[in-house]
Amino acid sequence: MRQITVLGSCGAFPEPGRACSGFAVDWDGYRLLLDLGYATLPRLLAHWPDGAVDAVVVTHEHPDHCIDLHGLFRMRFYGDPGGPRLPLYCPPGVVDRISGLEPDVDLHAVFDVHPLPGSYRVGPFALTGLPLPHHVLNTGIRVEADGVALAYTGDTGPAPALAELGRDADLFIVEATDRDGEIDRPTRNLLASTEAGQWAGRAGARRLMLTHFWPGNDRAASVAAARKEFGGEVLAAEEGLTVTLGPNQRGGHRIDRV
Repeated sequence: MRQITVLGSCGAFPEPGRACSGFAVDWDGYRLLLDLGYATLPRLLAHWPDGAVDAVVVTHEHPDHCIDLHGLFRMRFYGDPGGPRLPLYCPPGVVDRISGLEPDVDLHAVFDVHPLPGSYRVGPFALTGLPLPHHVLNTGIRVEADGVALAYTGDTGPAPALAELGRDADLFIVEATDRDGEIDRPTRNLLASTEAGQWAGRAGARRLMLTHFWPGNDRAASVAAARKEFGGEVLAAEEGLTVTLGPNQRGGHRIDRV
């Protein structure tokens, strides 16, 4: 089984029935998390009821991408004391942010922390973290195995590195916040759905998944805007959506568990 499941798709804060940024990757039994924002931990436990995870990657320190990492820490610290440490790949600000919630306990008791940006071998994957523009240090993530590449932007403004991050990816997950007035700001830290389509096209990605939707936005309109710029398949991240990874795969199916 080689697939990715959407745990959360909202930017900033969750909508009713949804969660913020988070994705669960299943690869031949290896379990990798990409971000763990507000309300993603219950969805993770619905997807993997035993809560077993092999590694976690967090793009940046904003709580809509990392806050439920604290819940995962507590689950391991109190529920499985003395267990093996969980590899955590993230910019330094993530550990600082989560440590601030519980300064009397050392996160390193649970997490084996590896700094991003950088390149690592993570289970079956070659993992590469590239810096992308945002309000804080944000690392776009690319994982590759058996000739299949999955890329994820976290949050980002327009940047040439996006084409490198998503180069020939089987699935390129790109934030499409579509916040009012964003494209007119003098300093860009987020993308519009049209731009997500443009960068996926420049990268030569096979499929595009839009995510990080601003609460209340019309997601169908975002997908339609991206399709005008990108010739491949365009998906909207939806909680419970599972997409198969690999060549010549299309679409996905939704699993409503939470």
